Amino acid sequence: MPQMIFVNIPVSDLERSKAFYQALGFSLNLQFADDSACCVVISDTIFLMILTHERFQGFATLPRADTSATTSVLICLSRDSREAVDDITKAALAAGGSEPKPAQDLGFMYSRTFMDPDGNVFEPAWMDMQAAETADKT
Repeated sequence: MPQMIFVNIPVSDLERSKAFYQALGFSLNLQFADDSACCVVISDTIFLMILTHERFQGFATLPRADTSATTSVLICLSRDSREAVDDITKAALAAGGSEPKPAQDLGFMYSRTFMDPDGNVFEPAWMDMQAAETADKT
């Protein structure tokens, strides 16, 4: 079995969050869902577990971060192209997300940042690995 990652994030409105992530093109695995949680499928090996604040706190060992005042995590999602970075960011903005800073274009790498409606931060990024290796050696 391949190694998988499940990123648990707190959300204030589970239904709004399910709609938000579906608008980004992700699917839901309702086999792992109830009235306090839902599994968002990003890929065959990457999943978001969106959890109500109460459910999240049941797993957490420290208090939940206040995303209006702090950043708890930056979730970088690789994309296949610059256009794909723009596409997912545009979808996030249209679905109620926000973009807290401008795009970053380093030539060999292009990224943007968006926040979901609860302030969880995502950074879709595209990188030309061959150009990145060359840039690292200069």
